[in-house]
Amino acid sequence: MDAPAGEWVLLADVGGTNVRFALADTGAAMPLLADSVRRRRVADFAAFGDAARDYLATLPQRPRRGVFAVAGPVTGDSVQMTNHPWVLSRGALLGELALDQLRIVNDFAAMSHCVPLLGPTDMQPLGALHAVAVDARRRTYAIVGPGTGLGVGGLIVDDGRYVALETEGGHVGFAPGDEIELDVLRRLMPTFGRVSAERVLCGSGLVNLHAALHPHAPPIATPEAITAGAVHDPACRATIERFCAMLGSIAGDFALAFGAWDGVYIAGGLTPKLLDRLQAGGFRRRFEAKGRYERVLAHVPTIAVLHEDAGLLGAAALAVLDDGRALTPAGGRA
Repeated sequence: MDAPAGEWVLLADVGGTNVRFALADTGAAMPLLADSVRRRRVADFAAFGDAARDYLATLPQRPRRGVFAVAGPVTGDSVQMTNHPWVLSRGALLGELALDQLRIVNDFAAMSHCVPLLGPTDMQPLGALHAVAVDARRRTYAIVGPGTGLGVGGLIVDDGRYVALETEGGHVGFAPGDEIELDVLRRLMPTFGRVSAERVLCGSGLVNLHAALHPHAPPIATPEAITAGAVHDPACRATIERFCAMLGSIAGDFALAFGAWDGVYIAGGLTPKLLDRLQAGGFRRRFEAKGRYERVLAHVPTIAVLHEDAGLLGAAALAVLDDGRALTPAGGRA
């Protein structure tokens, strides 16, 4: 890697299945150094620090700053991941990784910051893209992402300043949209008690949804088996179609909750795998089906994020902003 135009910053996107590492060059127009990206399975390491040291050992020199995006609520020094036993302590990691500065943020607070850096090939409209009358100085976006869990974030762009909303929106209650989904709720309540949106709108949620929709069918243990089975199995295909419709419903809910009239971005590891079904129409119909606000939602763009390292891209954007530099929007939307 060439010498950085700004400063090299260690990035980590810590999910429940994989942890991704990379470097950011805070002086570059595209700060995420694509050739520095490496993935590790979290199950292969006892602690996050072990995985980070494994990555750092591959670098010619160690960065002195870090920005880590973690799938879990960030409150205080220690972060307990929601869908994995790892606990990350900022104070401990500063010493363990020989860093002078470390910022730990919620994964979807970082993901939200990727929006201004997304290029045309990193995005795909879901439904028609409408012209939206906005105040050019202030825009509000929502980001919803089904992956190992269901991530939710928001981004406010206010006269050149970027403010992310750190949320645990994936854990709001599941709101059925029809009698079929009421049956899903009834079948899941004995197992979970309170049924959150994440229980049906993530990788394991796809498995839960299949079991609830098709209680007499042979059980399927993984989301990969359901997506692969959709080619020949009507039950798997119906599960995916229902999943996409329900995802549209909650995406519309967050558009209303955040006032995200400028767009809702659908990120997460499942999105590229379900892109054809998301485009098929059920997602967008349920997104707009908001009663008296249907005409408002009809003019809110919905956009699939296809960048495979969008969380790292957002962490790189944060590193640039922390360096006191301006972001150079790639897609022209923020």
